[in-house]
Amino acid sequence: MKKILCTLATGLCLSTAALAQPPATDWPTKPVRWVVPFPPGGAMDAIARTLGDKASKALGQPFVIENRAGAGGNIGTDAVAKAKPDGHTILITSIGMATNKPLYGKLTYDPAKDFAPVSLLAVVPNVLVTNATQPNVKTVADVVAAARKAPGQLTYASAGNGTSIHLAGEMFTSLTSTDMLHIPYRGSGPAVADLLGGQVNYMFDSITSARPHLQSGKLRALAVTTAKRSSALPNVPTLAEAGVAGYEVSPWFAVFAPAGTPQAVVDKLQRTLTDAMQQPDVIARFETIGAEPVGSSPDELATHLQRESVRWSKLIAERGIKLD
Repeated sequence: MKKILCTLATGLCLSTAALAQPPATDWPTKPVRWVVPFPPGGAMDAIARTLGDKASKALGQPFVIENRAGAGGNIGTDAVAKAKPDGHTILITSIGMATNKPLYGKLTYDPAKDFAPVSLLAVVPNVLVTNATQPNVKTVADVVAAARKAPGQLTYASAGNGTSIHLAGEMFTSLTSTDMLHIPYRGSGPAVADLLGGQVNYMFDSITSARPHLQSGKLRALAVTTAKRSSALPNVPTLAEAGVAGYEVSPWFAVFAPAGTPQAVVDKLQRTLTDAMQQPDVIARFETIGAEPVGSSPDELATHLQRESVRWSKLIAERGIKLD
């Protein structure tokens, strides 16, 4: 992850091959259907709409956002896997591209074979938070000490089984050798509500969801999950800085096309999105949702997906996590 993710503050991490000009192509020749496999309103949807608007203007054809939610993103993802590989149907997806296969066991598509990687788009860090009224929990060390003192008695909430928020908690308990009870909710909203109400002790939440409560002083941020500090919370340490050696969970978003999409089309789309992510208004929009723009070549995204798949498959197997 560290080798291929670069925010725009330091320049997009692009290989020479990614910058090479592809053969001329007249794509797109009609509206592009951009499938978002989750409901409107989240970070993924906002990223797609922001970049889709820029791509529409740059390429002269509308990028139409289609929210096809369900089954942890699998319904929309499967629709793109089966779409005509002409570049007029594309997918924005997330860490679920690496985790859904080990979580669900059987999928109707193959993440490694049924898609043409285009580019990483953004990372939206998760943050470990607690209710600000807890006087004795101000650091990650406090959490670890409390969990070791009362094994199995402390709770952490998530937005649902198998989400990056849940897996961030599983990674934490694994690396700290602690035992905390996972309480899954149907989305971040009810989970945060119970955290604010004192029904659960901790939560790994996305910065997008947590930031209003951090700004109001109702929640306390203990650490971010990414390898580097977040520009949205620059004074909050990473989990690794806070003493959890080897910890890194970087929830990412990326764009894929159906396998067999012409390389010239893939390269043109990748270049268009890269150009868009360097525009000040896009960077500003990403900042409002806690997203950090990222760029990659198609090959780098393919390598990243393979590494993430291996990494998360191992943790999911070790922790015995399964979804129906």
